[in-house]
This record gives sequence, structure tokens and C-alpha cells, in this order.
Amino acid sequence: MRAKALTPILLLAGLCACAPKPEAAKPRLALDCSLSYDELSARVLAHPGLVQQPAEKGEPYRFYTVEGAGEAFVFTQPGAPGHPAILKQEVVREGGAAHMRNTGCAYGDQAGFDQVMAYLESLSRR
Repeated sequence: MRAKALTPILLLAGLCACAPKPEAAKPRLALDCSLSYDELSARVLAHPGLVQQPAEKGEPYRFYTVEGAGEAFVFTQPGAPGHPAILKQEVVREGGAAHMRNTGCAYGDQAGFDQVMAYLESLSRR
């Protein structure tokens, strides 16, 4: 009698052992500002899982997100402050709280780049 009662439990245990393992977290891409703009652009655009977001009319930025990774990349376009520049936004956890960290590589006007970074920081505090 007892063996019959254990049979469903043993079957479920066996099925759980065969269940697919959860997908590993995608590796995050660090921006290496020692690379040229073209080299870093190529590296970012080759990053696995990168999805180009629709362009916003009149906005001089191209946004790319990494599915399920909590990170996004921003490429300035002609007319943007600090162009050319590549920026990264990523969700990080510190002290149990999640917040947005902004980093970037300036290849153009530093004052314009600082303006874009300040804007991203203001959005992160909302």
C-alpha cells in the first residue's frame, strides 16, 4: 500500500529532474572607451540579444535594448549634443534596491556629452 502511495511522488521527482534548466543570465557588455567609435559600435551591435527600438521622430538618438538583461545602449545621431557618443543604461541592484546606472563614451564635444549624461541621470531619478 505504501509503495503505491509513493509512486506518483517518484514520477513527479523524475519529471522535475528532466525539466529544462532556467536560462543563464546574459553576460553584460562593458563599454570600452579605449576603442574607436567604429570598433565599439561594431562590438555593441554584435552583442547577443540586442534589439533595435523604433526611432522616435525628431530624436537624434538610436536605442537598442538587450532582451531580459536590464540594459540598453544609446547611439547619438548627427545633431545630438556630444555626437558621436555611445551610452549605456543598466539596471543594477545596490543595497537591495534597483536603480539605473548610466555610463558612456564621448567621441565628440565633451560639454554636449555631459549634457546628455545629465539628462539620463535626471530620468533615472524619477
